[in-house]
Amino acid sequence: MANHVTTVSLVERSGRSGEYTLVDPKASGKIHDPMDLVEIARQVQKADEFTRANASNKLLTIAEQIRHLQEQAKKVLKEAKRDADLHHAACNIKKRPGQMYFLYKRDSGQEYFSILSPQEWGATCPHEYVGAYKLEYDMSWTPAENVEQRGHEIALIDKLLSSQAAIAYPSEPNFEPLVAETERTDSN
Repeated sequence: MANHVTTVSLVERSGRSGEYTLVDPKASGKIHDPMDLVEIARQVQKADEFTRANASNKLLTIAEQIRHLQEQAKKVLKEAKRDADLHHAACNIKKRPGQMYFLYKRDSGQEYFSILSPQEWGATCPHEYVGAYKLEYDMSWTPAENVEQRGHEIALIDKLLSSQAAIAYPSEPNFEPLVAETERTDSN
């Protein structure tokens, strides 16, 4: 830890520059104690240490949030690339949001979408199965293994958006849901 010099500023004595007193000994009835100055210096130093620690903690929190945002940005970019690649896969049918599509790869390396699953092809599946994706209404793709989870998330968001507690359009706040919840809790 670096050594920091702590300076203490005292209030000048009644207009005389360069003269300081901690307490007016006549008014307080106490004789001036030289340890008062040491104690003030300790308090200032301790305040400096706390200020530095608080700033450090806040900066660490911000650094953690930045790392989290960077991870989210990488995930968004990865999903955007996947979505773009899937939109550019060969397809001889009109893709409709809400439908599941199955991606296959030819020996030539060309990837294409089909509406037939590997189970529907059975033993006659002509090409390597790559994966299944649902085309969402925002034109993003959800891998088949994440469709159920994504459906739950979308349902939750729809429920929140349709709730009066989530969006209050009137200029006055709507506390009815909170009051109703409190009344139910109090009656139990």
